[in-house]
Amino acid sequence: MSISPDEIRSMSREDRIKLLQEMRTELMKLRAQAAVGTLDKPHRIKQIRKSIARILTIEREEELRTRRGEEKRK
Repeated sequence: MSISPDEIRSMSREDRIKLLQEMRTELMKLRAQAAVGTLDKPHRIKQIRKSIARILTIEREEELRTRRGEEKRK
């Protein structure tokens, strides 16, 4: 389940934060399964990591866009 950047951008900030927490929890569970040796789909770790990075990147873009808007107003 990979999420596209457009899907992430269309979400509200609260939804993105909630999704980020869910993905981090899932990643933790997958890593625990990998350590024990019961992981069925090892590619999921990579997918989750990339999705987390996408969410964080878009959050940062939004933050910078907001800051630039404030600087122009001054």
